[in-house]
Amino acid sequence: MAVGIKAHQLSIGYRERLLATDIQLHVPRGQIVCLLGPNGCGKTTLFKTLLGLLPARAGSVDIDGLGMHTLSPQAVARRIAYVPQTQGPVFPYTVEEIVLMGRTARVGLFSAPTLRDREIAAEALAKLHIAHLGTQTFPTLSGGQRQLVLIARALAQQTPYVVLDEPTAALDFGNQMKVLEQIRALADAELGLILSTHNPDHAFAVADQVVLMSKDGVTPAQPPAVQLTGERLSALYDHPIDVVTLADERRFCVSGPRQGTYRSP
Repeated sequence: MAVGIKAHQLSIGYRERLLATDIQLHVPRGQIVCLLGPNGCGKTTLFKTLLGLLPARAGSVDIDGLGMHTLSPQAVARRIAYVPQTQGPVFPYTVEEIVLMGRTARVGLFSAPTLRDREIAAEALAKLHIAHLGTQTFPTLSGGQRQLVLIARALAQQTPYVVLDEPTAALDFGNQMKVLEQIRALADAELGLILSTHNPDHAFAVADQVVLMSKDGVTPAQPPAVQLTGERLSALYDHPIDVVTLADERRFCVSGPRQGTYRSP
């Protein structure tokens, strides 16, 4: 069986606008694929196509060898979970209720959750170290807490793959690191993940493979150290960017050409 989410010569967009063509993509289990690109290049549209929410304009998407076009929405939801950007205030559902919504693909829209469903939701909260938030209402949480709750909801869905749309957007530095640590832990537990971000440093921190997306197209996936060069990032974001490598091989980005000497702390 062909394991992973695979896009073959995929074209994405809408009736009035084609955003990208000939996309080749593979998201295997146990790895993180990071998608980088400027605003408006089509990252969210690509994700919606991978999730089956938008039809492919050309080409195909397969999940573990099964064509997306052959799967019902419920069948897709049993294979891929979706973590959107942090949501604003909603109805005052508790955290436990939000996470239980991840069981909908398993139990049906109008079925009452079973004791086992509640146990799975509780396990997801515990795995992300936020079980203490269970009785709090979602709108009262901080941005970082909300993002972890949405990831817990995806875990409760019990899918082998997770799509995360800018999971660190609008979070402070500490919460960004907490979310990234949990994302890395999910890959280490043999889930396949694809995430988008506006911060190349996040790709250096957690990604196994990086894909660059722009108006000129979508690059083949490559490891961060190969893909994320100053030249490519400068062209991607239309701004001078340099990639600095520390003595311990960690890499990070700085704006503009390098000045002075960087030393490992």
